[in-house]
Amino acid sequence: MARSKSMASIDAELAKVTEEHAKAQARCDKIAARILELRKQKQEIEARQIMDAFINSNKSLQEVLTFLEV
Repeated sequence: MARSKSMASIDAELAKVTEEHAKAQARCDKIAARILELRKQKQEIEARQIMDAFINSNKSLQEVLTFLEV
C-alpha cells in the first residue's frame, strides 16, 4: 500500500516547485527581452541598408515607392 504524503512534505515540495517556476519565468523573460533587442538591432541595420541603397541609387522617392508598390 502506498504511503500518503504529509501536509508538511507537500508544502515543502510546493514551495520548491514554485521557486523553480519563478526562476524559470525570470530566465524566460530575460531571453524574450534579448530576442526583442536583437530583432530591433536587425531592423535598424536593414533600415540603414535600405536608406544607403536609396541614396546610392539616384532614384526619386516616387520611383522607389512605385517599385515597392507602396
